[in-house]
Amino acid sequence: MYRKRLAGAAVLVVLLAGCGGEPAAAPAPKASPEASAEPSASVSADPQAAEERAVLAAYRGMWREQAVAYRRASPEGTRLETYVSGEALAMLRLDLRQMKEAGRRANGRVGHEPEVGRVDLEVSPPTAQLKDCIDLSDWQETRDGEPLPMPSEQPLRYRASAMAEQWEDGRWRIITYTPHGEQTC
Repeated sequence: MYRKRLAGAAVLVVLLAGCGGEPAAAPAPKASPEASAEPSASVSADPQAAEERAVLAAYRGMWREQAVAYRRASPEGTRLETYVSGEALAMLRLDLRQMKEAGRRANGRVGHEPEVGRVDLEVSPPTAQLKDCIDLSDWQETRDGEPLPMPSEQPLRYRASAMAEQWEDGRWRIITYTPHGEQTC
């Protein structure tokens, strides 16, 4: 149970937009709007590809806002609800509450390699599946400013999956997120 929770917390901690994250010494950025998460105003030759880009923008927006939240152990001042809802948001709030109660904060960065699997625009609401490879090589958690060791059984790279929905406002939101700490990548 601890390993699964750690894998979930680690993955929900500091993933940032893009593949690399940001340096541990960088100050916590102020949460900001993500224009690419807005419904696309331009017409694409391939609507499926445009939706895949929008799904990835929402996923990366979720990680960017989570990075801010986990550095503070608080969702205050973030736009998490712009990018995440449902079960994924409930899990994130629980992790933040537990971190705050334990005096823990996120430092470092978590790498990721998100890919959109399947987009189904024919269902209501439209859905998309994502997969990711989480990399904890540069991630560190602290308690009261002191580094916490990573459990020896925790793989540094493992798989994760997510499900997104497109809401009536045209934006995609991540509704489920599942770390698969036992599946290395």
